[in-house]
Amino acid sequence: MKRREFITLVGGASVWPLAVRAQQAAMPVVGYLSAASPDGGEARAAAFRRGLQESGYVEGQNVIIEYRWAEDRSDRLPSLAADLVHHQVAVIAAFTSPAALAAKTATTTIPIVFTTVGDPVQLDLVTSLNRPGGNVTGVTQLNVEVAPKRLELLHELVPMAKVVALLANPTNPNTETNTKELQAAARTLGLEFHVLNASTERDFNAVFAKLIQMGVGGLVIGADTLFASRSEQLAALALRHAVPTIYQDRDFAVAGGLLSYGTDFRETYRLAGNYIGRVLKGEKPADLPVQQATKFEFYINLKTAKALGINVPPSMQARANEMIE
Repeated sequence: MKRREFITLVGGASVWPLAVRAQQAAMPVVGYLSAASPDGGEARAAAFRRGLQESGYVEGQNVIIEYRWAEDRSDRLPSLAADLVHHQVAVIAAFTSPAALAAKTATTTIPIVFTTVGDPVQLDLVTSLNRPGGNVTGVTQLNVEVAPKRLELLHELVPMAKVVALLANPTNPNTETNTKELQAAARTLGLEFHVLNASTERDFNAVFAKLIQMGVGGLVIGADTLFASRSEQLAALALRHAVPTIYQDRDFAVAGGLLSYGTDFRETYRLAGNYIGRVLKGEKPADLPVQQATKFEFYINLKTAKALGINVPPSMQARANEMIE
């Protein structure tokens, strides 16, 4: 190899990484703050990236995503949010109410787009749904607000169950609202109501053992990332202990849970990704109304119903979006 060619080759090798680094430095960086774990949250992250792509941004091509996973530990969210602020990301996507609250506490200047199962006004995330104000907007699934509907569906299917319970994570800011609304619904239906808490996976076995001791005949699982990422485990425990159970997520029914009723989480993550793209293009969160879920889906696992000795009436089957067999 001639000396001139060698110098050109070496020079090109040194320039290429610099060009790549310069290109990456010019890309906006999105902070992705999730209460879930990478394994449990990947399907929803993919939906988020799909929404981002619909608005013109593709990870690795013209946008960088910095992922921060709390691994189902909400107490880690404040430090993870602070870390994203320290890295001066262009915008923060915060998933679940605890993540959104942590992000809002961490910054008043970096735009934040959230998804939450509760009322963002009641959670003090925004001033109003139409005019969020400040640096925060997002998508609300309103899955806390429809919790009484889950109890009604469960009662319709197992009317002989007079003692019901809520499985709740006491560290979730939506738990208090969820509990009050379910208590009111239980009184209206003439049911005895209890709340059992679980803040870690280690609590599950003890909770189900207590359910049996209390004679609980129906269980509503509260909206929480910990429970969503453990759908298979909770469905298996409910079946093993013969406790008819309903949750918000279709994944629960697919995993063997009896019933699920709620919004499509993947759709709300897609909408959040779309909003992130709009913010990156210059729109302000204060001018983007909070989007609300309008479509609720109902799933019945007929195989589980049969295993529990429950006959699902045709009228209920007709209302289901899907019957899993």
